[in-house]
Amino acid sequence: MKKLSLITLCLCCFGLLCAQPVSKNGGLSADQIKTIQNSYKATGSDKALRNAIVTNDINKLAKNFDNRTAFDAHFSNEVPSKAITDQESSGRCWMFTGMNVLRSKAIKQYDLPSDFQFSQCYTFFWDQLEKSNLFLQAILDTRAKSMEDETVKWLFQNPLSDGGQFTGVANLITKYGIMPKDAMPETYNSNNTSRISSLIKLKLREDALELRDMANNKSTTEKMLQDKKMEMLQTIYRMLVFAYGEPPAEFTWTQRNAKGEVVSTETYTPKSFAQKFANVDFSTFYMVMNDPTREYYKVYEIEYDRHVYDGQNWKFLNLPMNEIADMAIASIKDSTNMYFSCDVGKFLDRDKGYLDVNNYDYGSLFGTTFNMDKKQRIASYASMSSHAMTLCAVDLDKDGKPLKWMVENSWGSKYGHNGFLIMTNEWFNEYMFRLVVESKYIPAQTLKLFDQKPIMLPAWDPLFAPEE
Repeated sequence: MKKLSLITLCLCCFGLLCAQPVSKNGGLSADQIKTIQNSYKATGSDKALRNAIVTNDINKLAKNFDNRTAFDAHFSNEVPSKAITDQESSGRCWMFTGMNVLRSKAIKQYDLPSDFQFSQCYTFFWDQLEKSNLFLQAILDTRAKSMEDETVKWLFQNPLSDGGQFTGVANLITKYGIMPKDAMPETYNSNNTSRISSLIKLKLREDALELRDMANNKSTTEKMLQDKKMEMLQTIYRMLVFAYGEPPAEFTWTQRNAKGEVVSTETYTPKSFAQKFANVDFSTFYMVMNDPTREYYKVYEIEYDRHVYDGQNWKFLNLPMNEIADMAIASIKDSTNMYFSCDVGKFLDRDKGYLDVNNYDYGSLFGTTFNMDKKQRIASYASMSSHAMTLCAVDLDKDGKPLKWMVENSWGSKYGHNGFLIMTNEWFNEYMFRLVVESKYIPAQTLKLFDQKPIMLPAWDPLFAPEE
């Protein structure tokens, strides 16, 4: 009886507590909610807008009719582009973009067919194995830190990704070579990476916890930890083989010219094929970036922003947009494509493949303003680099100033403007972030700035999330 009475009393007290109005400063009171509700007058025009918005795509309603000028696809300077590639439902834009830069050189040098491609599946296989090793080794490197440490938390949150950076292209090809696409073609899972990636990430997290437990045992030696890591990576390798096929150690390939005529049939290893058809000096490629939240003319390095544990973190020089544009123009004028990344989803007209800050008027639609500049958008997490593409054209005015730019995308030939995206120079300035440019297009005084000691930035900085 006493027990029942106590429970009843507790329930009554709990009910009284729950019934009390929120009294904390900053919470919305009933009067405040009423004031907000009364501010909406439900005029005839508001009702019409509400009816339109609840039943339609906002972009269709916000499309700026005043910006309906004829779509201009003429460019004063353009690098001849080849067949459009398609990354399908994967986050491999960084790989397609990097390889598109390399294949344009190979096609030009060896008179290859325009639809020639390097095997994205081959390089991606090793990318996923190397990233798995990077994660597990980083877990061992941070074994003394608690699970609440920021680096440890970031590692467990990001054990594996199919996104990446140009540094991955450089490190992976240097280490593993490369091969033509028909030597290791795409599979269902390389075109649709989410399921197998989620399973590998699940396994890696499980393995990481086991490694940390082992490391906490005083009787565990470093050799035992490394042996266990190798055992874990063997399981990951098996999963990758099932999903993507096993990379061939050598292959026979028939080289044809642009007319389809046979040039030669030879047996290659991935390294020997790379030496012939992707023989570039990656040390001459530099990344420049526009991040107005950080000091210009400084070099920055991002911790763990690499694909290979024994590779390099990517470094970039932070520069004003006009200086980046000058380098890009010099490269295009010399018929050289570049790795380029941006916040592609902002003001993108998907039907035209056109990027223009005036494409949509969201402010007029909702009766408000959206006035943040690039620095404010970055600082408030409203904008970041999300996609890599190949910068291949610029249209210059009579004074040599850029009017618009064009990139070769990797979403297939049916997307956008025949597989390309065109952007106004205003959009380029607002939403472009990274450019990888060869040293010969960088002014000598700017190139010297890369010699300074980089400022290390944390891996969890959102501006440096892998491009997908």
